Amino acid sequence: MTLPVTGELTGKLQALLTYDASSPLIFSSGLFLFLFAGFLLVYGALRRATTARILYVVLFSLYFYYKSSGLYFLLLVFAAASDFLIARAIARTPGRTGKRWLVALSVAVNLGMLGYFKYTNFLIDIANQLFGAGFLQFRNIFLPVGISFFVFQSMSYTIDVYRGGLQPLRRWIDYLFYLSFFPQLVAGPIVRARDFIPQIRQRPLVTREMFGTGVFLLLTGLFKKAIVSDYISLNFVDRIFDEPLLYSGFECLMGIYGYALQIYCDFSGYSDMAIGIALLLGFRFPKNFDAPYKSATITEFWRRWHISLSSWLRDYLYISLGGNRRGRVRTYLNLLLTMLLGGLWHGAAIRFVLWGALHGAALALHKLWMTLLPRTKATGEQMRPGWRIAGIALTFNLVCFGWLMFRAESMQTVTLMLHQIFHDFRASTAPQVVAGYAPVFVLIGAGYLLHLLPDAADRAARRLVVGAPLTMQVLLAAAMIWCVMQVKSSDVQPFIYFQF
Repeated sequence: MTLPVTGELTGKLQALLTYDASSPLIFSSGLFLFLFAGFLLVYGALRRATTARILYVVLFSLYFYYKSSGLYFLLLVFAAASDFLIARAIARTPGRTGKRWLVALSVAVNLGMLGYFKYTNFLIDIANQLFGAGFLQFRNIFLPVGISFFVFQSMSYTIDVYRGGLQPLRRWIDYLFYLSFFPQLVAGPIVRARDFIPQIRQRPLVTREMFGTGVFLLLTGLFKKAIVSDYISLNFVDRIFDEPLLYSGFECLMGIYGYALQIYCDFSGYSDMAIGIALLLGFRFPKNFDAPYKSATITEFWRRWHISLSSWLRDYLYISLGGNRRGRVRTYLNLLLTMLLGGLWHGAAIRFVLWGALHGAALALHKLWMTLLPRTKATGEQMRPGWRIAGIALTFNLVCFGWLMFRAESMQTVTLMLHQIFHDFRASTAPQVVAGYAPVFVLIGAGYLLHLLPDAADRAARRLVVGAPLTMQVLLAAAMIWCVMQVKSSDVQPFIYFQF
């Protein structure tokens, strides 16, 4: 009896230490929750041993990334070594010209990595369309999970050092800690060095408020991802987008609205869990989502959606292009170019470029509107209730049109979905569709209802969890895990933004 048991344990240990592309380590998996519980025990014991704690977190973070991307974790180590050395060289180099060449080297190295892994086949496809099929052969290139996130995060560090807003770190292990910190490693938030680095060598202090908030964010993130997002994706949205001609225009439209909720719950759910896990470890991350579908203008939407990326694009791209300092026309062009590149950052496909162009054009038009009517506020908060409701409806549908291009596998799918909506809507079938997908529509309705609740409701729920006894918090966590187990599929459902 001993040998089979020993063999089973050996197999499980080997699975823990081996990369499996079909089963990445994600926050909503039982394996991660089990490993994180063990991680916390050792982490707590190392609270006073600063260097040992930092090394321990770095090793766990690299293991976490290895379980997501295999040996490509070495790419992360290379990026950390490269920009650590370049930043120190920038600080030592006299004169603006030398510093400029060094920061250009950092940008070139980072964008070179990103370009090779993410855009090589995209450029080959363009070349083949221009010069004929077979002009260049496609490459079998694996896209490391979250490369766009840690590349942007690393570039912001060297740029901030170049601008004089940050002193370079003296210890490489500290920089590797900053770049590899596992809660935000593979899908953000994109944490700025100036906000995070001062926390690294502070003794972790988890107050009751931080612990309760961390638990609340973990539970809400798990609910958004594993219950709402995964369920409506597998049971409705994916079916519509895979074969749109099999469904009526009403179903296609509901599929788009469903995807809008799915991507929000998926991505904001990840961000909630990342921020919550960081709080449990004594670190504070910036807010990444702020009920974006409450936005009454496209400008307000980008102040509420993926805040860490939109602020990164503003500070390191839009302002570098000249921002709004070179006249109106240049401002509009800068907005359009910033969002075009933001779209390309999301994916190497024409549909992502068009998605970025849509948002860039909308932002430019809204800025023009603000110029023509200066008393109109960008946030829309000063609108009369009727106008604000109309603005929310218009902005939401514009964003959903963008999500159609974002989600579709090709522009052909976009065309087919629009054809069904405008030429084969079949509104009379709506009651049967809703009845046939009752659990899906209940979740979609509940998801949007919770999203549109006043901010006071979210604060009240948070206070309730934060102020609850530890026993009650544990019971809430157990109840959430039980609910997840009831609706989860047998396959792992990676977070949508893992592909970016």
